[in-house]
Amino acid sequence: MNSGGARAEVAGGPSDAPAVGMPGGLPHVRQAHRYRRLRPGDRVAVVAPSGPAEPARLEAGCAVLRDLGLDAAVGKHALDRVNLGVPGPVRDDWHRLAGSDADRAADLQDAWCDPRVRAVICARGGYGATRVLDLLDWSALRAATEESIASGAGPKILHGSSDITALHTAFGASLGVTTSFGPMPAGLIADSGPDAPRESLDALRAALFGGPVTLPGARALSPGRAEGPLTGGTLSLLTALLGTPYAPPPAAGRIVFLEDVTEAPYRVDRMLVQLLLAGWFDGAAGVALGTWTDCGDRAELDSVFAARLGPLGVPVLAGLPAGHGPRQHSLELGAPAVLHAPGPADPAAKDPHPAVPDTGALTLEAPSGGAR
Repeated sequence: MNSGGARAEVAGGPSDAPAVGMPGGLPHVRQAHRYRRLRPGDRVAVVAPSGPAEPARLEAGCAVLRDLGLDAAVGKHALDRVNLGVPGPVRDDWHRLAGSDADRAADLQDAWCDPRVRAVICARGGYGATRVLDLLDWSALRAATEESIASGAGPKILHGSSDITALHTAFGASLGVTTSFGPMPAGLIADSGPDAPRESLDALRAALFGGPVTLPGARALSPGRAEGPLTGGTLSLLTALLGTPYAPPPAAGRIVFLEDVTEAPYRVDRMLVQLLLAGWFDGAAGVALGTWTDCGDRAELDSVFAARLGPLGVPVLAGLPAGHGPRQHSLELGAPAVLHAPGPADPAAKDPHPAVPDTGALTLEAPSGGAR
């Protein structure tokens, strides 16, 4: 494993470098095309490539999207339910998916290839996104993306989190576009009514429509400053893709964002070791750690992160309000970012604002042209 600071300019490698595990040996794109920000009246397709959405929650989440000025249309199979295994009567006490693999893939592909749709928003996570990857027509998805870019409209948005990390990884590497990691309609967005805290919804609005995106950290596990494209997502999904045709591109020169839910510290440790042994972290510029809801004792987790990630010799900032949990800011994966993890305060320094400690932050560069 390589340790020591990385520079963002090494990200992606030569433009003619062979692909690392994408279908058909597709080359990874050095710099992703940033998605076009939304405008009031834009149509967004809400699809369910993973677990089934509860109808009332999905409708509540779509109502919030409409309140943002968007024309939200629900995918044909978003409310379907099938068992995890072989076809048969649906069992409520078994794990279920939002329709067959073929139907979930079709909804996703149809939405991405529909020129009327400006964003594809995933209803919820759960499980199932990895099962649709081999059923997508990547040539058709790529052609639709290139046509959208050539027309001047720019790439559309893929938005979601958790299990949707599998799609973020594949779309980013294969289609060369940035994607949006954040709360989903049948999840936290459904709870974003008039009386709910506005923090996550305001952050979603900034990510989708344009505006400054800065996530405050809570504590620096390794101090420093780093710049580079943002990569990562939910830890368990990144490790699940290793060794597949959809493995995440190496993190060299990039700032890695990681989060997860209901994973014990030893499992988090095991997944980090897996990524380290695979060489995935080699040359990473920095690490930003989001929420780790129901993942055990925070001090134990911080100890794990310090032990596994500290030897990389790069900044590591913990406690960002992104991932699972009540605070879910949105992040543009693939976008240029700056990570600031402050070192210990100098007791001899004369701090003009001693009551406002510097806890660090992850800041995403605003797209050219500003907010739309």
